[in-house]
Amino acid sequence: MPSVVILVFVVILIVVFAITMFGLHLVEKQREKRVVGMLNTLAGKSNEKVKSKRTSIEKQVTGESSLEKLAAQLGGLNWIQAMVQQAGLSWTSSYFLSMMLAGAVGGAVMGKLFAPGMFPALIEIAIAALIGALIPVGILRFKAKKRLAAFEEQLPDALEFLARSMRAGNAFSMSLEMLGRDTPDPMGFEIRRVYNEQNLGTTMDVALRNMTVRVPLVDARFFVSAVLLQRETGGNLSEILTNLAYIIRERFKLKGMVRAISSQGRFTAWVLTAVPIGLAIGLTFIAPAYLDTMIKDPEGKLILIAVFVMIIMAYFVMEKIIDIKV
Repeated sequence: MPSVVILVFVVILIVVFAITMFGLHLVEKQREKRVVGMLNTLAGKSNEKVKSKRTSIEKQVTGESSLEKLAAQLGGLNWIQAMVQQAGLSWTSSYFLSMMLAGAVGGAVMGKLFAPGMFPALIEIAIAALIGALIPVGILRFKAKKRLAAFEEQLPDALEFLARSMRAGNAFSMSLEMLGRDTPDPMGFEIRRVYNEQNLGTTMDVALRNMTVRVPLVDARFFVSAVLLQRETGGNLSEILTNLAYIIRERFKLKGMVRAISSQGRFTAWVLTAVPIGLAIGLTFIAPAYLDTMIKDPEGKLILIAVFVMIIMAYFVMEKIIDIKV
């Protein structure tokens, strides 16, 4: 009977957590749609026209290899290519899938050799293989996040560079060339790519929109929208870019203040998550018999699973509380 109660409690916790995360995801999607709608309105384009344009990522679905064909059939190639471009890497989808496969094999081997024996061997090997397969995804997301953060940090200086160049009498395309030549990566790389696409026959509008696909930042979208709006309606673009750079810098200051205030909450989340897990790992080496009885007991396994699930849920809840959008 106690095991049934624990199982029901764990199921309820998982369901509540899933519903909460799904609700937060819907709210975030609605907010993103509103922002995109505002940007499309500023650019003078309707949502239907924007959706009808195929991005450069969608055009890359060629299925040249068997792994790329498999990814295209599964609908994952666009996501892989988008993440690779955001990370600034030269990986292909087949190479990425090969890394995931190698990680899964390595994880399965490690699970076979070092499994604690809490569950049947097949389940433990499957869990270890899944963790190994997700390691390349984590690496790619980390690199993409780091590169986007560097791009966002360079953006105010780049906008002021463009504004000064146009005040000096240079055309916008010439200012882009100078910016791409004199600015370090990742900003320089993206600007050079925009300029090269425009030189190869792509219109400036499409080249700038392609950049917003590779760099999905709100500030980059505002920059592109300002340029497109000025090209259609006229106006002082240099002044607009100067004001936009000032707003971005002020937002960085506010974001720094928020991070400083919420640093205690982040540290608390890490400590509360790491202490019980570290204690359990330490006990397995210091006193192996202490947890051995609980691992072998069926009800003890359920308790350990419930504790682990609640620790992970608590971490995500704390992260969501202290993740203040600026």
